Amino acid sequence: MFTLSHEKLMPLGAAITTAEIKQQPELWGETFALYTAKIHEINEFLQNITEKHNRIRVIFTGAGTSAYVGDTVTPYLKGKVDEKQWDLMSVPTTTILSNPYQFLKADIPTLLISFARSGNSPESVATVVLAEQVVRNLYQITITCSEDGKLAKRAKGDQNNLLLLMPEKSNDQGFAMTGSYTSMALTTLLIFDSLSIEEKLNIVETVRRMGQSVIKREADIEKMISSDFERIIYLGSGSFEGLAREAQLKVLELTAGKIATSFDSSLGFRHGPKSFVNENAVVFLFVSNQPYTRQYDLDMLNELRQDRIASFICAIEVDSDMNYAGDTFLFESEASTVPDAYLSLPYVMFAQTIALLSSIKVGNTPDTPSPSGTVNRVVKGVTIHEYK
Repeated sequence: MFTLSHEKLMPLGAAITTAEIKQQPELWGETFALYTAKIHEINEFLQNITEKHNRIRVIFTGAGTSAYVGDTVTPYLKGKVDEKQWDLMSVPTTTILSNPYQFLKADIPTLLISFARSGNSPESVATVVLAEQVVRNLYQITITCSEDGKLAKRAKGDQNNLLLLMPEKSNDQGFAMTGSYTSMALTTLLIFDSLSIEEKLNIVETVRRMGQSVIKREADIEKMISSDFERIIYLGSGSFEGLAREAQLKVLELTAGKIATSFDSSLGFRHGPKSFVNENAVVFLFVSNQPYTRQYDLDMLNELRQDRIASFICAIEVDSDMNYAGDTFLFESEASTVPDAYLSLPYVMFAQTIALLSSIKVGNTPDTPSPSGTVNRVVKGVTIHEYK
């Protein structure tokens, strides 16, 4: 797909999605440049909050894939920030909107960080309105891919709302969120990670090379799904549990449900969800770079291999002293020190490629995968009820 011309991709209904997956390493470079251009403004904004309050609740929020940005970055960042000062949590706007009294407290200073591709999802806009209504000391960072979206327009001119626009091309025009997800995740990691700017740059350059290698190895990925299968399962620990959810959603979306999907943590999978494995299932596990966590990931891979039920089992991992002995999509050891949350960027490119190829395999059109039109690029049909 990545070597085909635009003219050959058009009849497949895959020109937009293919290009948007492929361009992500370029977007990550642009994202880093945008971050460095805003770094002083970002630091000043956060410092002003900490000078006023001893402890701040931070809610990463969004709808769908935008919510999974928070799920991906939160486990890592909880280990990087001062948790006596910053109380991090990831809660979807779809959860906050229906249950605002559980998360929005009038007397708790709150930093609401909204992730949005278009900024027009009704739940996301309504959540911001609710937070402004309920929380007395509310601060916001709006991380969005569209300057013209409702969230971006609301942020402009509000000194308590820092607007961070992603690279223009991250505003995916295809149905599935790809570059929007990875650009927003990277921005958040850069903001809250305690690493030096030089260390962050080195990581970004490494994951960019890893992303480019995914594109070059499309043929290897295609072989992995060449057999007949009906189910795809993604597993991972920590940040990779959130990534696993995003990975399975891409398959579900782009195949319009023709391929059934499941996700879980490596340890959680044994507690019932493993029942989903049958002879028509393929399993992909994102292996952690953290040595302690990696042991649990490898245990699950080996257990699945010994079960001899799934038709294909594959580890996505960086070359290390401990590797899976079975089928592996292996990255070079130069990335062995890259934290898992950053690895999510090239790892999800692998998953996006699986979803793209699976969509074509089942005769679907990745750019417009919902033939019934019941699922849309920007959600429709949401009734926003008044909250008193």
